[in-house]
Amino acid sequence: MSDLALIHSIARLVPEGSRVLDLGCGNGELLDHLMRQRDCTGYGVEIDDAKVHACLARGVHVLQLNLEDGLSMFDDQSFDVVLQIDTLQHLRNAQTMLLETARVGRLGVVAFPNFAHWPNRLSVLQGRMPVTRRLPYQWYDTPNIRVGTYADFEVLARRNGLSIQDSFGLQDGREVRLFPNLMASTAVFRFSC
Repeated sequence: MSDLALIHSIARLVPEGSRVLDLGCGNGELLDHLMRQRDCTGYGVEIDDAKVHACLARGVHVLQLNLEDGLSMFDDQSFDVVLQIDTLQHLRNAQTMLLETARVGRLGVVAFPNFAHWPNRLSVLQGRMPVTRRLPYQWYDTPNIRVGTYADFEVLARRNGLSIQDSFGLQDGREVRLFPNLMASTAVFRFSC
């Protein structure tokens, strides 16, 4: 992750001094920001060797784990906040990982590319899969296993007993609260059990 607007919007959702678990932490940029700017502590989880090394170079504590194997090594409510930023769309069982996020954390924060954003809809209407800044891959070489929408996540959260505390979209560095399913390329949710 390197989108500063996304980092700042996510950081605003994380209470100062929180113990954080960042699932799919990439190069550790977000967790590093939370440690420096919000006095947070915690761990990142990443599978990619190069990204694990980048985390270590930043001074971010990182565990090299495959999220598909779950979070059984963590006790219930062992973190104040569990982050899944641009992670859910890469997982085979997103619902299971969402429930695991709720189990190990008091709060969860999820962000993902919003497939219902109007330019994506227009591409599909034209018979093409969208290629955008948030969905930069062709359909045949994407690392995304699934696509999701802002509205779909609201339904999934409710169906699984999660209480959404805050939600909005992000578009061009701005928070979008009016029609975020249509007007935002990124969906962001903060929830609790």
